[in-house]
Amino acid sequence: MIREYILQNWALILLLIAFAVSLKTTVFLEQKMIKRMLILIVAIFLLSLSVFTEFHLDGNRQYDNLRTVLMAVRYSATPLIIAMILFTLVKKAGWSVFIPAALLVVINFISVFTGIVFKIDETGALRRGPLGYLPYIAVGGYCLILAIVLFRQSNKQAAEIIPIVFLSCAFALGLVLPFVLGKEYSKIFCTTIAVALFVHYVFSILQLTKKDALTGLLNRHAYYADIADNPKDVTALVSIDLNGLKQINDTGGHAAGDKALSTVALCFLRAAKARQFVYRVGGDEFVVICRRTSENEVKSLLERIEKNVSETVYSCSTGYSYSGSGDKTIDEMLKESDEMMYARKAEYHTKYDRRMMKT
Repeated sequence: MIREYILQNWALILLLIAFAVSLKTTVFLEQKMIKRMLILIVAIFLLSLSVFTEFHLDGNRQYDNLRTVLMAVRYSATPLIIAMILFTLVKKAGWSVFIPAALLVVINFISVFTGIVFKIDETGALRRGPLGYLPYIAVGGYCLILAIVLFRQSNKQAAEIIPIVFLSCAFALGLVLPFVLGKEYSKIFCTTIAVALFVHYVFSILQLTKKDALTGLLNRHAYYADIADNPKDVTALVSIDLNGLKQINDTGGHAAGDKALSTVALCFLRAAKARQFVYRVGGDEFVVICRRTSENEVKSLLERIEKNVSETVYSCSTGYSYSGSGDKTIDEMLKESDEMMYARKAEYHTKYDRRMMKT
């Protein structure tokens, strides 16, 4: 039986081992995320054992009760694994993401005795109960939420969107293929999920080399690489500077400064739309590259940035340069946007100094 399991799941075993070794040797991910990924690897491996045992017992009527329990495990494990993926990959995801999956576990194990989700009939065949499609609905809901949230927290560049699309397609096929291939799809489900996760992990590691560790924005290296890529497509540059970072560091320490930078960075990221990419290029210096956007869209971006930042305790100075005809070089645009930004920053400091004198 062990030999048969290894033969059927050899690719999955190799992939999970490679995944685990990669996680243990990476220096880019937080330890919390690494631990959660390792739990996912163990969960996928245990699910593959359960699925193999279930199908190995198929046709042996004396084990129908055990097969029913293993079906409950299989139907429960899928939403639990996807909830764990959501918990692992999505920033600020709490334990509440497991509540629907936990309720489904209860319903599935109640079905062992009642058949409300599934049952084995007198011929040994699987039959769906009144709630037979509930596990698929739950999984579909989790997949949709996962795709939406991952997209929203991304920088919306192709290199980040591709692994999200790949992961989403893998889960979507997991909902469709069981109705096309029948129960045989369960034998390749674990491998499908493992491949999708590993691909997402590899892309994530590649992207982390382009990201600023503190803010999650694209870093200076990514900025230089991107302005060299089709510079004629860059129709505007936006320069942003956090006001009063030195005072924040002096009064609250560098932890307070880090909090200020990460807070306003999130404001910029939420304000950016398609073809607008945000970079941290210095300590408190940020740049937005706008590709094939109109000047009105750039002004709207500045308005969204200023509105988002105004809802925090911090403030920023902004400036922009627009070149709809493409007659300005990147250096010229950056100089122009910086000049506007520094002029506004000077105004801020003048007002700040006046307030300080009055107090």
